[in-house]
Amino acid sequence: MNHLVAHLNDLSATAARAANTLGPSIEKAAAMVQATVDRGGTLFFCGNGGSAADAQHLATEYVVRYQRERRAIAAIALTTDTSLITAAANDYAFEQIFARQIEALGKPGDLLVMHTTSGKSANLLRAAEVAKQKGVATLALSAKGGGPIAAMVDHCIVVPTDRTDRAQEIQLAIQHAICDAVDAKAAG
Repeated sequence: MNHLVAHLNDLSATAARAANTLGPSIEKAAAMVQATVDRGGTLFFCGNGGSAADAQHLATEYVVRYQRERRAIAAIALTTDTSLITAAANDYAFEQIFARQIEALGKPGDLLVMHTTSGKSANLLRAAEVAKQKGVATLALSAKGGGPIAAMVDHCIVVPTDRTDRAQEIQLAIQHAICDAVDAKAAG
């Protein structure tokens, strides 16, 4: 039982470190999301593995609702179309699975939000490059010092941990906080 309690205590300590160090970074990210929503842009979410699941989770929060009844907000998880993903990986390369979608769908005024625990996934780095070419703003949530993606995006929130699970847990909490702020404004 002590191991189970230790798990939660470690999560709590990581959340406290994030809360004490990331406030301005989270506020900047929230402003980016809010500006995209205000101008009628689309929020695109992507990531790999558990981060792919988080991308889907977040897109759903915006399209359906989070805590309040409000209008639907344009958001797409680039992780959900298996035919598109497998065709892009097969015909081009796995590095192209998100970039190809941003090339087709992204436009100035949109925001690409990338979830990563390492900041070095080739498919996310390529998506960031294509987003820049298309005039799509870029936001990453990373950990483990940020990785190469931190220097490629318009803004990167770097969660203070080297643990993959903690990074994902804190990133989701941060995204929920941002979504709550957007939700409140959209609900009036």
